[in-house]
Amino acid sequence: MSAPQPAQSPPVISEVSSLSRGARDATGAGDAAAAATAAATPDAPRGSRRATEAVLLVGGKGTRLRPLTVNTPKPMIPAAGVPFITHQLARARAAGVEHVVLATSYLAEVFEPYFGDGSALGLHLEYVTETDPLGTGGAIRNVAHRLRSAPGDPVLVFNGDILTGLDIPALVATHRATGADISLHLTKVPDPRAFGLVPTDSSGRVTAFLEKPQTPEEIATDQINAGAYVFTRSVIDAIPAGRPVSVERETFPDLLAAGAHLQGMVDSTYWLDLGTPQAFVRGSADLVLGRAPSPAVPGRHGERLVLPGAYVADDAKLSGGTCVAAGAVIGSGARVDGSTVLAGARVDAGAVVRGSLIGAGARVGARTVLDGVVLGDGAVLGPDNELAHGARVWCGARIDAGAIRFSSDQ
Repeated sequence: MSAPQPAQSPPVISEVSSLSRGARDATGAGDAAAAATAAATPDAPRGSRRATEAVLLVGGKGTRLRPLTVNTPKPMIPAAGVPFITHQLARARAAGVEHVVLATSYLAEVFEPYFGDGSALGLHLEYVTETDPLGTGGAIRNVAHRLRSAPGDPVLVFNGDILTGLDIPALVATHRATGADISLHLTKVPDPRAFGLVPTDSSGRVTAFLEKPQTPEEIATDQINAGAYVFTRSVIDAIPAGRPVSVERETFPDLLAAGAHLQGMVDSTYWLDLGTPQAFVRGSADLVLGRAPSPAVPGRHGERLVLPGAYVADDAKLSGGTCVAAGAVIGSGARVDGSTVLAGARVDAGAVVRGSLIGAGARVGARTVLDGVVLGDGAVLGPDNELAHGARVWCGARIDAGAIRFSSDQ
């Protein structure tokens, strides 16, 4: 049998379309929370009220996540049953945000057909596409003409690859109370060497932006930029237009050098950068397990989330926050732990899948063992293979029976 061919359009569209109703039902709690927030917030003068609009940066190519991003932009890869940014949008809505502008670039045509005008999430969504990559700061400036805020109003900005339990209203309140030009969500990490460091003084005011430390002596703090900000609208308008700009390397350091007020708020709730396949799989599992908060999970928290239209054999075992998408099949005696199985994929009898992501339409042969593996869309692994340690199998690839093993063949 020949291997299935990758879909010509991103397969996530056919998958998530069947989940639209579940996503709408799941966001009801978010709408209720937003209504409660609005009712509890008195009218405030222009420039001091809560943030009601946001920019969501979703233009990256997701190269670290390949082959997951070959057919699908990173923010649209399903996590716990819905495109990842559904969780971000639902949490923003629950915090009182009403208007979101998506800054798109790579595979930009995928977003609007699924989310439309955002009414299913209780939001008004708009889309602005970069013809050439503009970086984080350039992307924010590029959507400024779609913002409705006055110069003194707060505007939220979120990176499209961060899963977090951030208290969004608290970040906005910190911004208002301190009179900051920009406020940053900071989080503490055990090993900050892979991140840029953001030290603050005793009042939380940012004092420097430090590059990734190379030696222990250079680790001046364990606080890092967590990828969520509040900008005073006039600061967005001051970003240079029409050229690439990095907020991390240009905007923030230049503003600090010019004497602007950049405020940090440390929030040590759940935080995960989903930039690698292993992190993405973990984030999806944490959403299913309830460790990561989201009102958009289309089902109850627990060891497994099996979406309508999936088939799981009675003697198969699913655990660790595993999610099985519509049209997927889990065969007899298979064991799937902490993994994501996308639409139309198959895990055949006796296979063992741990901490892995099985792409749309892919197949895992009988008795094959996967541990920390990404199987691209439409790929086929024959029976009795063993793959581990971050292996990535490209979309449409085919591996014959018993071709790759880590143990003996006895």
